[in-house]
Amino acid sequence: MCSPEIVRLAHDGAPRPSRRALFGLAGLTALAAAAPAPAAAAPRVGGVIDLTHTLTPELPVWPGNPPIALVPVAWHASGGFGQFALGYWEHTGTHLDAPAHRIVGGATTDALVVDDLVAPLVVIDISAKAATEADAVVTVADIDRWRAQFGEIPERAFVAMYSGWERRLVEPSTFLNLDGQGRPHAPGFSADAAEYLVAQCGIVGAGVDTLSLDCGADPDFGAHTTLLGAGRYGVEMLANLATVPPSGATVVVGAPKHAGGTGGPCRVLALT
Repeated sequence: MCSPEIVRLAHDGAPRPSRRALFGLAGLTALAAAAPAPAAAAPRVGGVIDLTHTLTPELPVWPGNPPIALVPVAWHASGGFGQFALGYWEHTGTHLDAPAHRIVGGATTDALVVDDLVAPLVVIDISAKAATEADAVVTVADIDRWRAQFGEIPERAFVAMYSGWERRLVEPSTFLNLDGQGRPHAPGFSADAAEYLVAQCGIVGAGVDTLSLDCGADPDFGAHTTLLGAGRYGVEMLANLATVPPSGATVVVGAPKHAGGTGGPCRVLALT
């Protein structure tokens, strides 16, 4: 439960609470629902498509993780500036997975090669099979069909899976799609496809419009292990992939850069 003092400070404009009190996870989570929802932004401006979900306390997170909390700590009426304190786990919303997320000794967010964060964008559409199969995966055959239709995958590309899963966000429980044991089920990359993209296509990273690079039926997290183990990065919970062409666009990943980070929310743009 949130302490009465933090509640009073957040609503009455009194001096700021201590850092320790402010960032207590229980207090932050309790206050999250009271934070104003950000205005929705148009997904496209000119030749730029925003592939990023707006972070709100209502956005689904991996089961067991707390939602983002936004706590007002400064007010325009008192001092002239507005400011929020943010509380979230690294892998929240549209976010990056650094190799260190899965691999002991893997590269952390502050050690990512910046050249890899701007790359040719490839979008592989598996929405048809994902509509009837919750644990659908991108397969090597899917990649080869894409190549037959659109040409070779460019060297050092970023390959994104489009499954249409974000349509389920209107009812968040269907986006998580938990089974009786509390395990989520949603599309992802097969381990074989991940290995193929790394070894045969030389990609810099891969992304999904779901909460995990792996489908929910993979208990070994094969896509995570293969991609991050090869020093590549992942981006999960991408938005608006249906508006991006299958080939020809460039992705820009505004990756976080905190010391030792295993990942973090990022702003992802497609330049068409």
